[in-house]
Amino acid sequence: MSDAITAGGVTAGRTVARRARRGASYPNWFYLPAAIVFGVLFLLPTIASLFFSLTRWTLFEANFIGLANFIQFFREPFLVQGLINTLIYGVVTSGLKVIIGMLLALLLTSDIIGRGYLRAVVFFPVLVSTVGVGIAFVALMHPTQGMINETLAMVGIKGPAWLTDPRFALYSVALVDVWKGVGLATVIYMAGIVSIPQDYFEAARIDGATAWQNFWAITLPLLKPATVTVIILSLIGGLRSFDLIWAMTRGGPGFTSDVIASVIYKQYQAGFYGLSTAGNVVLFVLVALIIVPLSMFLNRNEVER
Repeated sequence: MSDAITAGGVTAGRTVARRARRGASYPNWFYLPAAIVFGVLFLLPTIASLFFSLTRWTLFEANFIGLANFIQFFREPFLVQGLINTLIYGVVTSGLKVIIGMLLALLLTSDIIGRGYLRAVVFFPVLVSTVGVGIAFVALMHPTQGMINETLAMVGIKGPAWLTDPRFALYSVALVDVWKGVGLATVIYMAGIVSIPQDYFEAARIDGATAWQNFWAITLPLLKPATVTVIILSLIGGLRSFDLIWAMTRGGPGFTSDVIASVIYKQYQAGFYGLSTAGNVVLFVLVALIIVPLSMFLNRNEVER
């Protein structure tokens, strides 16, 4: 009798194990649609770009020329300027979005009048077309007829030539980029602030902590995940920025506000398709070399803390 029970238990156990294995393998099918989309929209274009960057191609033919496109790309006289401008633009825009976004989030999560309306106002520029924003600010930043300089003139300040002075053109576009994108950073920080348990602040209040001590010892450390997210997203957007710069300055005056993306586009306009494809590969590698180590460093520190 006991042998029969034991045999039945073993059989039942094997049946359960087989069902568990079948159940464990079944959800893997859910990865298939995502894998197909990823392959079609990312892997195939990436592989094709790598191939065409090694060719001199048109719509009808492609001739393999090896690394000649990359050699010529790095010999372009304005590439170094474009590389420097790309790094400056990315650092300035991401840094300001972190600082301003955090300050706005602190304001918009406090008890102020019209908090909901102000949140909508801050986030609204994120929804507006980038090209439309660029065209609007070209008019607003006109050196003689723009509203910004006319307003400054009313208080006795002579405004600069925002987009036509080589000293200000790149930074002027960066400020517009911050104005448009800081709403997203604010929303991320607001989500981080409201997720902080209030017990910490109540304990700090009992200990007599000031508002600044609460921010420095509680809010700022616990907002580190939000800060990492804002830095990574903003830096990627800044390094890859093109549409706003092209809409406002087209890389001018001269090449003073050119970034790598605008250099690539100018080469494409001139008919150098293989050269522009090589530039895209260079931009991809540049973004990866900056973002991947930075992300690993920031997330590692987060885990260790």
